[in-house]
Amino acid sequence: MVPEKLKGDGIASAAVTAFLARLDHPHKAGIEELRRMILGLERRITEEVKWNAPSFKLDDYFATFKLYPPKNIQLVLHTGAKARSNAKSFVVDDPDKLLQWPATDRCVLSLESAAALESHRSSVLRILEQWLAQR
Repeated sequence: MVPEKLKGDGIASAAVTAFLARLDHPHKAGIEELRRMILGLERRITEEVKWNAPSFKLDDYFATFKLYPPKNIQLVLHTGAKARSNAKSFVVDDPDKLLQWPATDRCVLSLESAAALESHRSSVLRILEQWLAQR
């Protein structure tokens, strides 16, 4: 399958596009928009289906959608596919309180809907940019 170009700089994977086409999720439109936002951050970002969800990477994975339970749009920001014994703490400015931190090197971005994503668009982009800068 040939990757398709989205409006961002990153390259969309045909496998992720097909996965999302089959996805039955009440917040599918918001998930697809957040995907476009992530791919638009940096042209070297790639994506694939890992852990049964769209996952994004540069040198290593840094974000994976949490699709279930399907109560909202959730994106896990993490430090890769393997646990690290020397994991560093991340600091992210989050004035809108969109993040939950289950660990110092992992957080979950949660949005109630596509409308919430749109209203917090600039905050979400700042969070993603900060995460990438600290990797």
